[in-house]
Amino acid sequence: MTGDPELAPILQFTDVRLAFAGVRAIDGITFHVEPSELFAIIGPNGAGKTSIFNVLSGVYRPQAGEVSFAGQSLLGRRPHQIARLGLARTFQNVELFANLTVLENLMLGRHHHIAYGPLSALVWLGRARRAEVANRAAVEEIIDFLELEQWRRLPVGMLPFGIQKRVELGRALAMQPKLLLLDEPVGGMNVEETEDMARFILDIREELDIPVILVEHDMGLVMDLADRVLVVDFGRPVATGKPGEIQHHPEVIRAYLGEVSTT
Repeated sequence: MTGDPELAPILQFTDVRLAFAGVRAIDGITFHVEPSELFAIIGPNGAGKTSIFNVLSGVYRPQAGEVSFAGQSLLGRRPHQIARLGLARTFQNVELFANLTVLENLMLGRHHHIAYGPLSALVWLGRARRAEVANRAAVEEIIDFLELEQWRRLPVGMLPFGIQKRVELGRALAMQPKLLLLDEPVGGMNVEETEDMARFILDIREELDIPVILVEHDMGLVMDLADRVLVVDFGRPVATGKPGEIQHHPEVIRAYLGEVSTT
């Protein structure tokens, strides 16, 4: 491995094991993510994909293994501490404030960039004013990037599901992440919404230069977007490789389709 820190993996997930009451949710999974890489994790329902994300974001602490991000161990850190390190996440289900506008939901993503106290906010001078201007400018860039201008003043509860998912992506981007975890970003979307989201995911990797870990059931999307793919089943690793390799891997075919008879 090269000694150049800029070329080292941004994430190392090494021999991680997580069990609940004897049920192994993660059973010896190892992978890494390179800078600027779009890395996908796939597998049947209950395979352990969300458990991996919960370990990465500090919701679960594994019984064994090591997880490091940007050279720092994540084990024992709370979710807000991990977020401050630069790891942002979206969720399978939309987790927005329905009564707040698009703009207000995106501004919430800037919360850990607020470096002033309540007194400064009350008098609205100096540091508080400068920080608010900077945070608003960052959010305006995201609104433009994700093409949300026409919905900016509307409560998100009034918006179509596909736009709500886009707003949730925007809130994660507002954190200025060094690594983005996308948990089923196109789940429940129609074809047009899926195509839009795929375009934005590519733009995040290519234009913003943010590496992505993608968990998704849409195999067409995964194979089109991912640089590498990890397949998991019953908490265990099945295979890791490029999309073309994964599509023809016999163990992957068995995991998804069951044993294929040769008679």
